Amino acid sequence: MTAAVAIDAARARLAVDSRCRLGEGVLWCERRQALWWTDIQSARLWRHTPGDRRSRYWRLPDRLGSFALCESGRLLLGLAKGVYSADPGAAEDLDALAPTLLAPVEADQPTLRINDGRCDRSGNFVFGTLNEDLRRAPMGRFYQYSRRHGLRPLALAGVAIANSLCFDLDGRGLYYCDSRQGRIMHVAYDADSAQVGAPEVFAEVQAPASPDGAAVDSEGRVWSAQWGVGRVVGYGHDGRVERVVEVPTSNVSCLSFAGAALDEIYITTAREELDDAQRRAQPDAGGVFRASVAGVRGLAEARFDDR
Repeated sequence: MTAAVAIDAARARLAVDSRCRLGEGVLWCERRQALWWTDIQSARLWRHTPGDRRSRYWRLPDRLGSFALCESGRLLLGLAKGVYSADPGAAEDLDALAPTLLAPVEADQPTLRINDGRCDRSGNFVFGTLNEDLRRAPMGRFYQYSRRHGLRPLALAGVAIANSLCFDLDGRGLYYCDSRQGRIMHVAYDADSAQVGAPEVFAEVQAPASPDGAAVDSEGRVWSAQWGVGRVVGYGHDGRVERVVEVPTSNVSCLSFAGAALDEIYITTAREELDDAQRRAQPDAGGVFRASVAGVRGLAEARFDDR
């Protein structure tokens, strides 16, 4: 990875020793000052409140690829084969959630499941699917879900592993990637019509790094969790690397800006795809890490409009 600008570096430290098989999709709820994330392969939804350092999880009926905070306080869940609604607040004394199906997704495609997703700045949930077949044919698609329009496909080319979904500050541009292609793309996006423009390459990600989850900060930088190389990278508006957060485990999956001032970065990781020797060398793999980068703040997470 090269850049023509000076690169500021920071280092993340373990915040929650959750030991997830595949920690992903981390979001910060500024109302409750709570962190949410999913362990996809274990079908668990996690919550951590830094104020009292308490963590817990709920079991789910299927794997949770991504999710969104809702205006009502509920959660919108992208389980493997459908979009669901759930209310963890009504299940504080339970160890499992019983979500309600809102829309099935690709029920006729058994190898596809919902993967990365995020709310756009107009309150719609945008997500993509992943092909679990070992040949990884680019069959995955991107969708927008809303109460008003239901499920609408986005006119983007098929992918093997949909990832990196996040939005420009004004909500009129969408970032995304196929993790297997090593390029973060940018496309014009209209939330009302669910229409997109012609994709352009925003940033090239050099192997062995693979772009995973992403987020946009308050100045419009794109921050990318990079699987396989133990880092989160902050890209400037021109797609060049400006900041790096080093994470002491290889498989870094997603990030969220958090804290009362949104000046912390929480980062999910995975134990998946590590052999026994790597797991011994990386005992904190699967945990959630925290870092602060001088002068960097995020935005409150957009919420799904379920009113």
